[in-house]
Amino acid sequence: MTKHMMLNNVYHKDTKVITHYAAQYGDAQASVLAFPSEFIELQKHYPIFFRRDGESDNYQCSVLLGLEKNENLFLDASYPSGWKADYVPAILNKGPFLIGFQQPEHSEDNNAVIHIDMDHPKVSESEGQPLFLSHGGNSPYLNHISSCLTVIDSGLEIQSDMFKQFLTLNLIEPVNIEFELSNGEKRRLSGNYTIHEEKLAALSASELHTLNKSGYLQLAFAVVASMTNVRKLINLKNLQLSQ
Repeated sequence: MTKHMMLNNVYHKDTKVITHYAAQYGDAQASVLAFPSEFIELQKHYPIFFRRDGESDNYQCSVLLGLEKNENLFLDASYPSGWKADYVPAILNKGPFLIGFQQPEHSEDNNAVIHIDMDHPKVSESEGQPLFLSHGGNSPYLNHISSCLTVIDSGLEIQSDMFKQFLTLNLIEPVNIEFELSNGEKRRLSGNYTIHEEKLAALSASELHTLNKSGYLQLAFAVVASMTNVRKLINLKNLQLSQ
């Protein structure tokens, strides 16, 4: 269940949000949505893949966090935040917040405003980070959330055009990953797509210029570079199996 409300400093003056990451807060997810605006940070820690939406057949970005259902190998209670990486994907970092839109009176424009899901397990009245200061201003945590939501919003704005250019240049290819764990169990990850590295390297000067001018060239390279993090996931899984 969800209970979305527009955030305001009167009704939510005592609302707090737990910023720790753990399974009981809904963070045990093997794969989550990602956004082009965070590729540069994501590629340092996680494999970035593309998947096709089952209904629209459009491509979406995602990062892999585990190797089986409901497994997040980056959750670790021994870390202060519960997460053992320097960057948390924005879709999880935002916690119970989302962007909504409000149309002021006598205006045709929609203004972006922050909403909160009051039924989210991280919402609390007794523990966590406050959303507002005692005098009514935004807390540093809420400012952080605003930045996080901006990452998501800006990523959504460019995602469709990014995929359009990748498809025009025939850069997207399916990828199946097969590996064996330390216990001898064989696994296969399918249904994912990535950037075709050889086709990216073979682009003409004019194609590279167009891709670079739009800002998507560095994103394509980030996707390619992120594939080395599949080995990191396998190592984390093997470490888990050895304990």
